[in-house]
Amino acid sequence: MERAACRDRKGAPRLLAAGARPSPPACENGQQLYECPICQLICTDYPVLQEHVELHLEECSFLEGRNLGDLELAQQLQYEEDRQRKEETTRQEREEFQKLQKQYGLDGSGGYKQQSLKNMEKDVALGRMQPSEYHVKKVDMMESLALGIDDGKTRTSGIIEALSQYYQNECKDIKHVWLSAGVDHFHFCSGDKGWGCGYRNFQMLLSSLLRNSVYKDCLKENSSIPCIPKIQSLIEEAWKEGFDPQGASHFNGRLHGTRAWIGACEIYSLLTSLRLKSQIIDFHQPTGPSGTHPRLLEWVLNYYSSEKENNAKVVCSSRPPIYLQHQGHSRTIIGIEERKNKSLCLLIFDPGSPSQEMQKLLKGIDGNNLRWLRRFVGSLKHKQYQIVAIDGVLSLEEKTARRKASQVFTAQRIP
Repeated sequence: MERAACRDRKGAPRLLAAGARPSPPACENGQQLYECPICQLICTDYPVLQEHVELHLEECSFLEGRNLGDLELAQQLQYEEDRQRKEETTRQEREEFQKLQKQYGLDGSGGYKQQSLKNMEKDVALGRMQPSEYHVKKVDMMESLALGIDDGKTRTSGIIEALSQYYQNECKDIKHVWLSAGVDHFHFCSGDKGWGCGYRNFQMLLSSLLRNSVYKDCLKENSSIPCIPKIQSLIEEAWKEGFDPQGASHFNGRLHGTRAWIGACEIYSLLTSLRLKSQIIDFHQPTGPSGTHPRLLEWVLNYYSSEKENNAKVVCSSRPPIYLQHQGHSRTIIGIEERKNKSLCLLIFDPGSPSQEMQKLLKGIDGNNLRWLRRFVGSLKHKQYQIVAIDGVLSLEEKTARRKASQVFTAQRIP
């Protein structure tokens, strides 16, 4: 079919099309004209206008379909992106949780016994240990675990006495020094390296308490230093009694056979279950310049200096040592120095300090090896510290009250 000419109102040629109803007729030189209702194109032939309008409609339908398809495609792409992001987040969270489980010994990889055997087998494979030595050590370890008693191989005794002698004769810049009651140092071994600091510090506390007749009645069933698996079982028993249900839930009520880290709350629960009167002090924020904790040192000074005797330079206190916790590690405070310039310095036992270094203190103390014990205020820069201090024995009624109070654990906060 021959297409009729279409012109705009000014007479310029326009594209031809067809379809749709005409707009109200117009005339040009007596000829009937038809206007497209969509683009206002003027046609001289109605069928041509109808064809033109139908092309408009087809184009609109195509564009609408394409736009709908683009929307669906965009939605599908967004859905797939969200799904992949969610899967990646879930994977990362799972990996982080597994890392935390492994870091805190809750990944089911075994505890003290398994780690000891694995490390001894590794030493044999590397030629650092003879097979005969491996079997002897394995038998000794199994006997220790069966009895629930520490084998004493990482224990160093007599340091407090050596320190007392040293301060009497040396250190002219020291005005006063207070030392805790006698206490032994316990170091990590191959079975608990990397996670056993809390348990080793409990052994240190217990080694001091067993020297004191005030606490012997409470400890008559624990008159020997327990091995780490035994300490784990004792904490589990404290949970079963009802101490710190939130902490018990955190560990799923199980420590034995794991490499789980413990902290101040577990130490407090264990001590209280043994009827030992203790308290947790929470130094929850720095109290000095550069993120330091001078209030912590002042508290320790007050704890020990209440037994100051006749202004003596060296005071061997009857007070037990103090458990000190910060993020990722714990140590034991065994005394404090007050210098002539009024500055204070903690004396600590660190389970991470090698036994051979601690034993050197027994042969002769000097400024060089004393660095294993000294901690000045400038070195205490963790955001938060907690201490557990022991001060007496609980009656059965007081123990019951403290067990009930531990349902919601609280600590004295300074400041």
